[in-house]
Amino acid sequence: MTATHSTSASAYDTGFRDTARDHRDLHHHGDETKPSWKTTELFVYLAAVAGVLIASQTVGDGAANNGADYFAADKAWWYITLLTIGYLLSRGLAKAGSRTR
Repeated sequence: MTATHSTSASAYDTGFRDTARDHRDLHHHGDETKPSWKTTELFVYLAAVAGVLIASQTVGDGAANNGADYFAADKAWWYITLLTIGYLLSRGLAKAGSRTR
């Protein structure tokens, strides 16, 4: 018995690669995330940092004149550090699934 139709591996591979390439081109929609300066989370982060700095500057001792500072600089910078960590985590999670070419 003789085979009337023979398929070579190279013909199959070429067709498979063409199909796979066409499939990739059809489903490529660009990057998943925007650059950080285009996102609202950057502006919210900057506003929060500005708010912490302004609050730290304006909140004083409540006119008690006892030298106590309720919102000292070290506490303000601690909050800014926490805000920065949160912002970096949110950007990392947003970019976790993104692919760049």
